[in-house]
Amino acid sequence: MEAVVSTQSTWEAVVSTQSTWEAVVSTQSTWAGVVVLAGALLEEADKLLSKGLHPIRIANGFEAACDVATKQLTAISDVVDVSEEDAKKKDNILFRTAKTTLSSKIVNRFHDQMAQIAVDAVLSVVDWERRDVNFDHIKVDGKVGGTLEDTQLVKGIVLDKEFSHPQMPKTMEDVKLALLTCAFEPPKPKTKHNIDVKDAETYMNLYEREQNYFKEMVQKCKDSGANVVMCQWGFDDEANHLLYQSGLPAVRWVGGVELELLAIATGSRIIPRFSELAPEKLGKCGRIRTLEFGTTKDRMMVVEDCPNSNAVTVFIRGGNQMVVDEARRSLHDAICVVRNLIRDNRVVYGGGSAEIACAQKVKDAADEIPGLEQYAYRAFASALEATPIALAENSGLSPIEELARVRKAQVDESNPHLGVDCLQKGTMNMKDQGVFETLIGKTQQFLLATQVVKMILKIDDVIQPGEM
Repeated sequence: MEAVVSTQSTWEAVVSTQSTWEAVVSTQSTWAGVVVLAGALLEEADKLLSKGLHPIRIANGFEAACDVATKQLTAISDVVDVSEEDAKKKDNILFRTAKTTLSSKIVNRFHDQMAQIAVDAVLSVVDWERRDVNFDHIKVDGKVGGTLEDTQLVKGIVLDKEFSHPQMPKTMEDVKLALLTCAFEPPKPKTKHNIDVKDAETYMNLYEREQNYFKEMVQKCKDSGANVVMCQWGFDDEANHLLYQSGLPAVRWVGGVELELLAIATGSRIIPRFSELAPEKLGKCGRIRTLEFGTTKDRMMVVEDCPNSNAVTVFIRGGNQMVVDEARRSLHDAICVVRNLIRDNRVVYGGGSAEIACAQKVKDAADEIPGLEQYAYRAFASALEATPIALAENSGLSPIEELARVRKAQVDESNPHLGVDCLQKGTMNMKDQGVFETLIGKTQQFLLATQVVKMILKIDDVIQPGEM
């Protein structure tokens, strides 16, 4: 049965591929490589369709050629030394990788500082035995104000909160923390009700009963041994004043995600009812302190020295929200690249060298294919060369001449590390220039670009908006 789809399906395919990319590689910086390769493949596919080749045969040919290319990537990859000892050195490979990632971003004026923050954040939570990084323990937060230079790495959890009463202490040491999801308020009937207060005595009885509820709740918190309370819900000024009088600092309106992170870090249990408060359900941390920002009223809290977690927070400052958001995306990219290099320390070299080497391998494989798929192989090889062509063009070089020169040099010297000398450093050897990319990122570029083109090629017909 013929499949008929709208033009929206093409965009859905691209968005679906980007979601897969974020799940596997996480970084947005090299997503452009997927888009460039996918566009070149579609252009080559259009030429083959005009020659009468069936879309399924083109798609199958692209997939087979992609398999050849990814195997060649593995063959030409290099292993870099990424170890716990090397990571302690000042100018290590992780720092240089993060610095390269940030060089084209809005934070490039402070790329040394930002690169060090990204590396320190990853090294704080890395498990060297499993060679893995738990991203749940790295929180990237930001607040408008100050400059990008004020960005810092906090060894703890940052909350966009403050103690509920202005006279509560700003710093607490040796904290025993109670995390509550029950509200500091009297119980309410689940049905509709009216209370008629006819005289002062009835009002005072009602007031005393409410006070007793508040006092009982506060006393249960103190009896459990807690000296700081964080509540998911709010409480009114009366409860707030009673907490202050009882010497029990409290924080209200703490989000569910923050509560879970605090529970993991401090070893606390999230408590749904006051009757369940017990000493063994409390969490512990070394210190809770309040951050104040200049002359503004903005304050944030830092939970430090958590026993069960080495969670860290990258706290970004910037002149406006756009700068903060862009810095957050840039640092996320750098953190992801460092994580990928720790997980798999194999790299391929840049400047289009990997694409040219893979294109040559695919062309050689096409000569051994007897059927029509050889046309798809050669089209795939031609599409791979779109990346070095774009690099040469953006560098002010003659794209065709530069591609031919690099291709000849690779064949003559049998060196797959030769690429486009974009910075005019006098050598085409990308290994000498220190331009490289993780193998996992480059492999996913090839695979995902091929998959999105295959999805588009399987569309039989398009319904234009006016035809619906």
